Amino acid sequence: MKAGRHPGVFEDNRRLYTQNLAPGIAVYGEPLVKEGGKEFREWNPFRSKLASSILKGIPPVGINRDSIVLYLGAATGTTVSHVSDICSEGIVFAVEFSPEVFTELFLLAKRRPNIVPILADAAHPEAYYHRVAAADVVYQDIAQRNQVEIFVKNATLFLKRRGKAILCVKSRSIDVAQQPAKVFGEVREALTSNFRLLDYKTLAPFQKDHAVFLVENRKL
Repeated sequence: MKAGRHPGVFEDNRRLYTQNLAPGIAVYGEPLVKEGGKEFREWNPFRSKLASSILKGIPPVGINRDSIVLYLGAATGTTVSHVSDICSEGIVFAVEFSPEVFTELFLLAKRRPNIVPILADAAHPEAYYHRVAAADVVYQDIAQRNQVEIFVKNATLFLKRRGKAILCVKSRSIDVAQQPAKVFGEVREALTSNFRLLDYKTLAPFQKDHAVFLVENRKL
């Protein structure tokens, strides 16, 4: 196992790993591997769009050991847990809208002190503005028609100067009748009017009709 291009991410034969912040505990049934006196969790690219984007070659997304990350659409915490591993000395503000799903996220946060779970609607960031610090990275994985609008609103409000933001786009959630390539082109155009686009990757074969956009806050 060797360190990859992304801080805190390790690779072994095209498999990704993060060092387990809560040793002995798997989050979603992932294999735990011990090496060099440390424990690592395998990061499944079919369960995590961030993992699949890393395997597709996206450049470093700005998540480091001491990063402050605002994660929108945290769900049960599959990807959140790996982000938590990476920024072991930072904070992950994890926003989730569904009370049922939030229960699992809350339990995950009890085992990981750097996760701050927030039950809220990401479409209304003013509701949690007072609970979130300025973020080095904003990450969004929300399958809604207005997902780009939600992303722009949160990144504009919370992202630090020169901070990076990652948007996961599910084309069918925006327009089921349009070809994914056309939807992704429209998303790209919308993002470049607000941010500097650093990279863009489609996620096949790991995620069907999905793409990830990496942008940077271009405010001086």
